[in-house]
Amino acid sequence: MNRNRKVQVAALTLTAGVMIGNAGMSVSATPLAGATAMVSTTEASAEVTSNSTLSGVNLALADMVTEASAKADEAVTEKETTAVAESKEAEQDSKFNHLAVGHVKDYANIRKHASASSKLVGHLSDGDLCTVLKKKGSWYKVESGKVTGYVKADYLTVGSEKAVKKASRVIAKVQTQTLKIRAKASTKAEVLDLAAKGDTLVVKDYNSEDAKDGWIKIKAGDRTGYVSTDYVRLTRSYHYAESIESILAKLEAERAEEQAAENALENTSNNSSTSNGSSSSNRSNNQSNDSNNSNNSSSRDYDAPDSRNGGAVARFATQFVGNPYVWGGSSLTNGADCSGFVMAVYSHFGKSLPHSSSSDRSVGVAVSQSNMQAGDIVCYSGHVAIYIGGGQIVHASNARDGIKISNANYRNILAVRRVL
Repeated sequence: MNRNRKVQVAALTLTAGVMIGNAGMSVSATPLAGATAMVSTTEASAEVTSNSTLSGVNLALADMVTEASAKADEAVTEKETTAVAESKEAEQDSKFNHLAVGHVKDYANIRKHASASSKLVGHLSDGDLCTVLKKKGSWYKVESGKVTGYVKADYLTVGSEKAVKKASRVIAKVQTQTLKIRAKASTKAEVLDLAAKGDTLVVKDYNSEDAKDGWIKIKAGDRTGYVSTDYVRLTRSYHYAESIESILAKLEAERAEEQAAENALENTSNNSSTSNGSSSSNRSNNQSNDSNNSNNSSSRDYDAPDSRNGGAVARFATQFVGNPYVWGGSSLTNGADCSGFVMAVYSHFGKSLPHSSSSDRSVGVAVSQSNMQAGDIVCYSGHVAIYIGGGQIVHASNARDGIKISNANYRNILAVRRVL
């Protein structure tokens, strides 16, 4: 009995010595094998006991090392993930660092050199997108469309992802024969309006996640609605600066078109007066009265817009009937040409439109002639007007008639645009 106890103690002592001297030893026995074998009283059992106990301790240490290694791996993975996220964020920011957007009331001059006295090479309108090439003092050298030059830094928002995305327009072009515009993003929602194939709708607050759900929010006239993405094609577009050569050429072309239209109308009037001699005398008296009215137009009282919709635009615009036509003008009281009249009217509703009848063909959204509403802009060749309902328009007609009301179909309509 005593001999057996001595063997057992010796075995435990041997185990401790081996464990300290060979902490990294690897064995295949299970941790509980030592505890089981220690009840043996033979020398052979003592040997097994020592090996089995040691194997259990080594496996426990191995588990601790494995757990520590796993935690270290997790820490490294977390650091790597953070680094990748920061890298992607930095990369995203860098995409917009060289982009700028015009931030002006109307337009900013683009100069050939960084000086206010330098040659004018173009106009950068509010919301126009450009690429920043370099900075020189308080000027940025930019490239926008086909124009390259310098713009004062005060008129640009540089490196802003929000500004760049806001400057873009997402357009939905209808691909089906008739598209229902609904009050909510559901096929069960109320139908607000219908859009025909080929119509373009301005998408509001575009979100790619919303588009994945099958619906996008659009503006239809003065109302907001939803359409299914299954029946539209989405495109994103930007506006860019316009060169001085392009601006002058466009104005000259419009002037020629307006002059041709005025001459054609004059010939029609002359032919009519030949067949009726008294009409010429009456027209002369009317012109004299119109002239007197025009002289007093600036002293007349006019009502401010009473709301912000197409009907209000029509009511406001018709107040200026009888006021003079002045080519290149934009005064509702002292004289305006056709596009200047439309521009001036809409400026009272917070809308900045171009002083160009051809450019007016791309403002707002397109609507069909059959869906014209009061306040819509009616575009002709070299001319533009405002629809007031009942098949009539109000427009700055020509130098003889001034601002007047006419039938909308007195000429061939090229386009109808809705801004409000």
